[in-house]
Amino acid sequence: MYEYGTSQLAASMRAVRENTIVVARDIPEASYQYRPTPESRSVAETLVHIAWLSAADRFMHEEARVEALEEFDFGALLAKSEAEEKRQRSKAEIIDLLRTEGERWVRWVEQLPAEFLSERVRTSGGNSINRFEMLLGTKEHEMQHRAQLTVVERLLGVVPHFTRLRVSTV
Repeated sequence: MYEYGTSQLAASMRAVRENTIVVARDIPEASYQYRPTPESRSVAETLVHIAWLSAADRFMHEEARVEALEEFDFGALLAKSEAEEKRQRSKAEIIDLLRTEGERWVRWVEQLPAEFLSERVRTSGGNSINRFEMLLGTKEHEMQHRAQLTVVERLLGVVPHFTRLRVSTV
């Protein structure tokens, strides 16, 4: 049987973030304000949102140590995220933010004790989820946004790096 624990989660978070940084590098800075639709986040806003997700995890699980999601002020968290997304940054600054926040996130996860990760957090309807699953969800959230950025790459005429890798190995 295979065990997926903290070290595997941290390694997969690091790999996901490294691939996000590749996408960020591949998109030309001139296209960072591109929005697929008027109500969508721009490329820059999406990348900052991704970078900020990891800080939100530390806030939710370490600082606030939420026990029930209904007690947590998601509105304030989203407002802070949106403010960060709107702040003007260069491509280099955004890539640096992705790198530093990603590494801070992974190092934090690596030191979390198993007891903490197994703590249950109440969700709506009387259900619960453990902190490990919530952190895994943040990684999946990043992958969802990276998939959106991959579509944006195609719209901009950029060949995504996974496609380039596949073509170069054939």
